[in-house]
Amino acid sequence: MKTLIKDATIVNEGLKFKGSVLINDEKIEKIFPHVIPSDLDLTNVETIDATGLLLIPGAIDDQVHFREPGLTHKAEIATESRAAVAGGVTTYMEMPNTNPQTTTQEALQAKFDRAAQVSAANYSFYMGATNNNLAEVLKTDPTQVCGIKVFMGSSTGNMLVDDEKTLSEIFKNAPTLVATHCEDEATIKKNTEIARARYGENVPISRHCHIRSDEACYISSSKAVELASKFDTRLHVLHLSSAKEMSLFAPGKVADKKITAEVCVHHLWFDERDYIDYGTRIKWNPSVKCVADKEALWEALLADKIDVIATDHAPHTLEEKNNTYFKAPSGGPLVQHSLVAMLELSKKGFISLEKVIGKMCHAPADLYRVNKRGYIREGYFADLVLVDPNKSWMVAPENILYKCGWAPFERTLFSNKVHTTFVNGNKVYANNKVVDGVRGQKVTFNV
Repeated sequence: MKTLIKDATIVNEGLKFKGSVLINDEKIEKIFPHVIPSDLDLTNVETIDATGLLLIPGAIDDQVHFREPGLTHKAEIATESRAAVAGGVTTYMEMPNTNPQTTTQEALQAKFDRAAQVSAANYSFYMGATNNNLAEVLKTDPTQVCGIKVFMGSSTGNMLVDDEKTLSEIFKNAPTLVATHCEDEATIKKNTEIARARYGENVPISRHCHIRSDEACYISSSKAVELASKFDTRLHVLHLSSAKEMSLFAPGKVADKKITAEVCVHHLWFDERDYIDYGTRIKWNPSVKCVADKEALWEALLADKIDVIATDHAPHTLEEKNNTYFKAPSGGPLVQHSLVAMLELSKKGFISLEKVIGKMCHAPADLYRVNKRGYIREGYFADLVLVDPNKSWMVAPENILYKCGWAPFERTLFSNKVHTTFVNGNKVYANNKVVDGVRGQKVTFNV
C-alpha cells in the first residue's frame, strides 16, 4: 500500500515549500515539489489532502525517561510512546536510571525486547555507566545503541559516577557518544546545607535554582568538556540550563562538532518567576533558573552553540510531586507537548519554524548519526508529521496521554496541533487517536 500526502507545506532542511510526498511501504519513495505529475499512477494509493497543513520530519527526542522496568506506576514504554507519537515525536532515546538500572548488556537488551513488543514510536536506549561497570560499558555496539549515559551529578536513580579514574576511562575508551548529566555534587550539598540552616525542612521551591545553581552546573559541564577535549571523545552535554555554561560551546554545524549541547523545552519556556504558580510541578534537575539564564539559552540556541532541543521527559505521579521541597522528586512529563510548544514559540517570534525543525528533527539525526531518519528525503524512513498550524486547543486531563495523567502545560492554549503522525510509513496517530497495533523500530546508527 502506498500513501500520497498531497499539497502540504513542507518544512525541511531550511526550506518551506508547497509539495507532496509519496510513501511506499516504510520509506519515502518520491518528493514532488509544487506539482504532482499528471501521469502518476495512483492505483491503490491512499491520498491525504494536506492543504493548509505543515509536513515535517518526525521529531527525535534524545532524552526521555519512560520508567520501565521497575517504576511503571509513573510511566511505561507503551503509554509514553503513545504520548510521543501524539505529539509528533517519532523516535526517542531512553535513559538507564530504571529499576534495575540499565548497566549491563543483558538489561539493555531486555529494554530493546520490550520496546519491540509495545512501542508505538521508534526507539533506542542508552547504556548506563557507574563507578564499577566499565567492562560492560565497553561492550556497547555503536551501530545499535545511541550512547553511553554518565551522571556527573546525582539525580533520580542514584547513578552518580564520581570516581576520577572511571570517568577518565569512560571518556578515553567509549565506543560511542557519551551523554552527560552535569551538576557538581559538592556544590549542591553545600547549597543544600545553607538552605536547611535557613529554612529547616520547609525550603521554598523557589530556592531550587539556588541549590542546584549555575555554579554547580558550570563546574561539572566544564569538567566534561575538559575530559572530552583531552581524549577526543564525542560528548553531548544534556539539558543545559545556565548562562555561565554557554562559554563552553562553539557555534557551528552539528555534523562538524565533537562536543555538542542540548537544551530542553522547559528551560526555554519557564524561569524562576514560574515557581510561584507551578511549584514543584516544574522542579527539574538541572533547575529552571532566572530570566537571564533563559535569555542566554535562547541566544546560544539561535547562534547554533546549542544543537538540539529535547524534553528530558521524566514522569512522576501528582501524589509524588505534590510534596515539600525535599520530598518532591525532580522531573515532569513533556514528550506529548514539546513540538507544539516550540511551534507556539515560533509563532511568537522567538525562533523560526525552519530552525525548530532543524533543532528537533535534523540535528539529533546528525549528532547521533541516525540511519536514514530525521529528514524528508527520498529513500529515508517515512517518519512524518502533519501539523495544523491554525488549530487552537487547550491541554486538559482528557487529552493528556501520559500515564501519570498530568502535564506542566495543563491549561495552556496552543494554536497549532499535531494532525497525523507516520512511523515507518504507518499511520500511528490520526483523528485525535493513537492507532492501535502499530509498532516502531529499533533505530540504527552510522559509525
